[in-house]
Amino acid sequence: MPVYIDTVPCGFKEEIAMITKKIKIQIQNGLEARPVAVLVQVASQYDSSIYVECEDKKVNAKSIMGMMTLGLAAGEEVVVSANGDDEENAMTDIVKYLSAANA
Repeated sequence: MPVYIDTVPCGFKEEIAMITKKIKIQIQNGLEARPVAVLVQVASQYDSSIYVECEDKKVNAKSIMGMMTLGLAAGEEVVVSANGDDEENAMTDIVKYLSAANA
């Protein structure tokens, strides 16, 4: 689904391609300190902007402090969005990590 942003004062909009995916966290103990640190490392490998949303909070997946504020537990659903040249690869690796029961 394209996202539109205002880019010029006259009201024209530029389309930004972004991928989003709803993911259920399968990590056994949820996103505690170590799993969050690993997630941040996975996200930081990519140039794309990557965000994780849960309820009304949206944080940068490359920010360890931001991710810790979400306090995500096993079984919770989040929406991950990625935007950039390597967004497909980033999304694949993040989905793979969050879906791994033994991470």
